[in-house]
Amino acid sequence: SHMLYQGSIRDPHTGLILDNVLITLMRQPHSYTGEDVGEIHCHGGAFLVQRILGLVLAQGVRHAERGEFTKRAFLNGRMDLSQAEAVLDLIRARTDKGIQLAVQNAEGVLSRWVGDLRQELIDILVQVEAAIDFPEEDIELLNRAALTARITALREKIENILSTYQWGRLLREGARVCICGRPNVGKSSLLNALVGDSRVIVSAIPGTTRDVIEESLNLDGLPVVLWDTAGIHETEDEVEKTGVGLSLEHIEKADAVIAVLDGSESLTQEDVSVLLNLDHGKSLIAINKSDLQQRLDLAGGRNFLADTCIVRVCAKDGAGVDRLKANLRQILLGRSIESPVTLTNLRHKNSLLRGQDVLAIAIEALKRGDSPELVAINLQEAKESFEEVVGLVTSDDILERIFSEFCIGK
Repeated sequence: SHMLYQGSIRDPHTGLILDNVLITLMRQPHSYTGEDVGEIHCHGGAFLVQRILGLVLAQGVRHAERGEFTKRAFLNGRMDLSQAEAVLDLIRARTDKGIQLAVQNAEGVLSRWVGDLRQELIDILVQVEAAIDFPEEDIELLNRAALTARITALREKIENILSTYQWGRLLREGARVCICGRPNVGKSSLLNALVGDSRVIVSAIPGTTRDVIEESLNLDGLPVVLWDTAGIHETEDEVEKTGVGLSLEHIEKADAVIAVLDGSESLTQEDVSVLLNLDHGKSLIAINKSDLQQRLDLAGGRNFLADTCIVRVCAKDGAGVDRLKANLRQILLGRSIESPVTLTNLRHKNSLLRGQDVLAIAIEALKRGDSPELVAINLQEAKESFEEVVGLVTSDDILERIFSEFCIGK
């Protein structure tokens, strides 16, 4: 076990050697899945790999299903469910920060935190169960205030971790940023400046961009998809109308919006129309063409600009673009969150939210003087919601959905 053996792969029908390979055998339980595992390390090349795989399949084995190796590792106790999901996050990670978060969860950081939370809840549940088993001791009356304080402290711990979800989700899945504005203000030029390459056709002719163009950006560890949209304006052209409609849709569903204005021209009604469509809590304004004489006056627009961040840039020479990136990252992530655990998975968030809500019901039951039996039911439900995170209590449907998202094999 756990040795590399050199040998040849030979077609049993023709006797021809296909490749010189290395073979590894890993005996259970010391393997990724906890089962006996064999690996063939052959030379690259799609045709050669397919030929060797065909010979292997001819011996009566089958292709692995999506995520089957990781699913077997979970079912055999090699990892819990949150760690298995972290393997998928690691495969999909696009930045160093995304890799860091995935590795932390794969190593069990979230699992240990949930385990500690579950143990604290079990300690509380033991006191409530004692009150049920020994009612003559009046345990529930003696400790209601103390139990309420302990459950409240648990809810606060959960709240602190839940507050990291938006931050973690963006680092895991990436942020969607829409660049919008009226025609010919330099939206495409700004996208090129942000990604540091000429990825979009730039023209002085208004309406060059008619569809939504996507480009990727690594924003200091935050994966971002930039949407360069068609200029927003009144038009009778059916194609341009469709482009404007797509622009408004992308403004709505973006995590952040960069509204571009032309600093060398006065504010137009089309500019005002764009600004009125913004959610100023997730928007910033880039005043482009700072290298030209400035004629733009935003004094009259302060009533609808609120406290929106404004950055002057020159997309042509890159002036102000770094400051724009820094402000964009601030809008997306807010302050840096110092937390031992960062939530990145919606399933984990929903399970913890449900547990938090049930704990609130338990607190109200204690304050009302409800029987210990009712309080115990609420606490038991909260415990199960925590166990769902790590897979101690999980339906087969959820397992199938999780592992079906993996790439073939892993």
